[in-house]
Amino acid sequence: MNGLEKIEFLEKLGVALQSRMTFDEIDIYFSGHKIDSKSMQANTNSKRVYAKDILSKVGDEVLFKIANELGIDSPNSTIVAEDATFWKAGHFRLFLSHLASFKVQTSRLQSALRRYAISSFVAHEDIEPTKEWQNEIEAGLRTMDALAAILMDGFKESNWCDQEVGVAVGRDVLIIPVRKGLDPYGFIGKYQGIQAAEKTVAEVAEAIFKTLVKSPKTNVKIISALSNSISQANDIEDALDKVNVMKSLDNVSSEALENLKQQVLENKILVESPDFISSLNNMLSKFKAPKIVILTQPTPEDWGDIPF
Repeated sequence: MNGLEKIEFLEKLGVALQSRMTFDEIDIYFSGHKIDSKSMQANTNSKRVYAKDILSKVGDEVLFKIANELGIDSPNSTIVAEDATFWKAGHFRLFLSHLASFKVQTSRLQSALRRYAISSFVAHEDIEPTKEWQNEIEAGLRTMDALAAILMDGFKESNWCDQEVGVAVGRDVLIIPVRKGLDPYGFIGKYQGIQAAEKTVAEVAEAIFKTLVKSPKTNVKIISALSNSISQANDIEDALDKVNVMKSLDNVSSEALENLKQQVLENKILVESPDFISSLNNMLSKFKAPKIVILTQPTPEDWGDIPF
């Protein structure tokens, strides 16, 4: 990355952080990447300038990780992403590492995760017969935002599953152990994981989503994916369901809510639905955010009464 590329790259990161977080949230987010912003003096009232100043002192590898979490293309990202066509655009990218014998249940989990704007990669379902399966798996591992490992008897002995987890460790992406009879081990032994025993597919999907929301590594990207999924919906029932998902959270930043409102105003289907606007405003009220106001446009019949 040359000097000009870095300046432009830092600007993109600064704008993204400015639009999504408060000053305190930026500090919390940076701490998740082991960036000690507290020791740096903030000589500006601009979150964009503040974030850029701190990130200018950070190594490229960390910058690329942050860009990936924020959904921003980094100068070196186009090559690794161009062949990963199986992810749904705008969704959070979750790699599901599982044994082949558990592919039916994993596919059901994949479907349940769509409710949360999570696009998950299930090797046995998502690889096209005409493509080299190993290349597809590698593409998924290179472009994933997080990995969920479904731990069960035989997982540790599987070379493929163990190596998939190894790639996630090496990339320092969030790893979510899903305990299905086997406890986390090795490098992921420090994670308590999600207890999947006696739970339904829907309950496991919800637990994964809540884990992504709580982690500083994935919070911004999963909230952004959910927000985009709401604002770009062309089905009212789907949009209403995702608004309810967002309402179930403990906290959503005011910047993220304001960004959602602006995006919704560009979706004619949502704007013209009283039920959706009512549900959205109810969710905004929970987080003490200003409600969205839809201005009624005059009809041609009204133009004769409007002063020029």
